[in-house]
Amino acid sequence: GVLIVLLTARTEEIDIVAGLELGADDYITKPFQPRVLLARLRAILRRRDPGRAATGAPIDVQELKVDTSRHLVTLRGAPVSLTLTEFRIITHLLRQRGRVLSRGEILDAVQDGDAIVIERTIDVHVASLRKKLGSYGARIVTVRGVGYRFDDD
Repeated sequence: GVLIVLLTARTEEIDIVAGLELGADDYITKPFQPRVLLARLRAILRRRDPGRAATGAPIDVQELKVDTSRHLVTLRGAPVSLTLTEFRIITHLLRQRGRVLSRGEILDAVQDGDAIVIERTIDVHVASLRKKLGSYGARIVTVRGVGYRFDDD
């Protein structure tokens, strides 16, 4: 779904109430701090999908295994050294196997704390992931103009 955050100089109670009642997810008045804005956006996303950030059962795709509780990826039994962002990307792609995910959706899933990641950075991380995953890297398919998908077979 679409996330709607009103960012405005209008500070009157009636404006805030009207904005929220018309469907806004949040109403932020100027001046605002960029870090506060990011934190509020992440909070909205967590409320919309509470399981997103939670660790879960290990993910197995044949010889590729992701143990989220141990933060470990193995390929044919050998550990694969990934950055935190790469780990989050592969975990998200595997949980959504077969589904095309936009760069923005992937970005929302991997964004954390003070690290600012832009959509095009996702491309760099995916390229690195493909190299590190060898033959499994080819299963991360680019869908032109949209994003990426992890193919099951």
